Amino acid sequence: MPSIKKKNIAIAISGASGAIYAQRLLKKIKGLDNQIDKIAIVFSENAKQIWQEELHKPLPVAQDMQIFENNDFYCPLASGSNDFDAMIIVPASMGIVGRIANGISDDLISRAADVMLKERRKLIVVPRETPYNLVHIRNMETITLAGGIICPATPSFYQNPQNINELADTVVDRIIDLVGLQQKSFRWGD
Repeated sequence: MPSIKKKNIAIAISGASGAIYAQRLLKKIKGLDNQIDKIAIVFSENAKQIWQEELHKPLPVAQDMQIFENNDFYCPLASGSNDFDAMIIVPASMGIVGRIANGISDDLISRAADVMLKERRKLIVVPRETPYNLVHIRNMETITLAGGIICPATPSFYQNPQNINELADTVVDRIIDLVGLQQKSFRWGD
């Protein structure tokens, strides 16, 4: 049986509300270590504050993850020669969505997203905003037309989630599926 190439995943956490989505994604993705080689993480400055306010937990630190500062343009994520297969921005503020859509690479998150689009690699943007205005919609359209995937942080209720973690996991499981990782999760009709 041929071996499956392990993926290198970049996760960016921007300053939108919804740190639970990033927290649950990190927990679940680390459980798929047989499918993942590297995990890189970038927090915006606002994301660090929101993580503390919403989760009341310290920022994640682990030996199996590389954490880069959002102003580090010398890290691998800033170059098209990097070996990352996918980037997930979760949650994605409308500010970061606008900068990506308009090619403004003024921090590592927006530069890495630009790299993923130009190299035709998987970029998954998880906006956590409601309602959307026309500018938001057009920016998301632009990212979609450039090859990115917009996956709104809109939970589903098919599986009757019993707590907030299970509710957030309905979005997180969808993100993991979009990356192309195999997991046991809710499937319609099962």
